Amino acid sequence: MAEDQPRMIVFYDGLCGFCDRTVSYILQRDRDDRFRFAPLQRDLAEEILPKHGKNPKDLDTLYLLVDQGLPTERVLDKSSAAVHIGKTLGGFSRFGMTLVGILPKPIRDWGYDRVAKARYKLFGKMSACRIPSAQDRAKFLGL
Repeated sequence: MAEDQPRMIVFYDGLCGFCDRTVSYILQRDRDDRFRFAPLQRDLAEEILPKHGKNPKDLDTLYLLVDQGLPTERVLDKSSAAVHIGKTLGGFSRFGMTLVGILPKPIRDWGYDRVAKARYKLFGKMSACRIPSAQDRAKFLGL
């Protein structure tokens, strides 16, 4: 990863099976080592997200901290976070999220909200946050 490319932090529901699969998907495709991960249930989310007007207790939302430490630092949420992640990963993810990104945000977020409301039923709820492998441990913050 080039020094001029700050890492991004993905804030996710650490107990959600779908979210866990999403994190695994990102880990497998993050060739440039751009992403770090933090469960919404940890202190780092409580520290960072309110500074950007975001609620770390909203477990139905994926948050992405972009440009950390720069004047352009911001937090994307819901479908905007997913689109940005997909475009950053490249390959098929970039293609798919570019197409999704064409839709207006209210329509994207409506679809996002439908999946978020059903995610525990569809993918299960874990009893504890993921324990990362030794290889990936440094990518998980605040554990």
